[in-house]
Amino acid sequence: MTNYTPEQILALVVQTADSKKARELSAMHVTEQTTLADYFVVMTGTSTPHLRALSGEIEKKLKDEMGLMAHHIEGVTSSWILMDYSTVVINIFLSEARELYALERLWNDAGRVDIEKYLTKDEGKDEV
Repeated sequence: MTNYTPEQILALVVQTADSKKARELSAMHVTEQTTLADYFVVMTGTSTPHLRALSGEIEKKLKDEMGLMAHHIEGVTSSWILMDYSTVVINIFLSEARELYALERLWNDAGRVDIEKYLTKDEGKDEV
């Protein structure tokens, strides 16, 4: 198995989430704030099935393309799915849960990652 950098994992997660129409996609560089991970990725899904589709596709891509398995996944039947890949922790929320838990405010001192370079530039895609 090849070792991938946290940024390479982050790039694949962001690209996959974007391709599956995740909303309000953001990433935080949290190495200065915690030893839990290098990056937190936060996104919003439109429905519970959309949350599961996002998590399922991210899990499949990381396994198929990088040989990575999640250290831990929880919340698959709730409004917040957390996927822990050690260096990258992915948070997939329904809109109300994202507002309630407010991770971006909680981790406000973490550096925001410019994810634009990872996003696909589809023709006719709605601007956010």
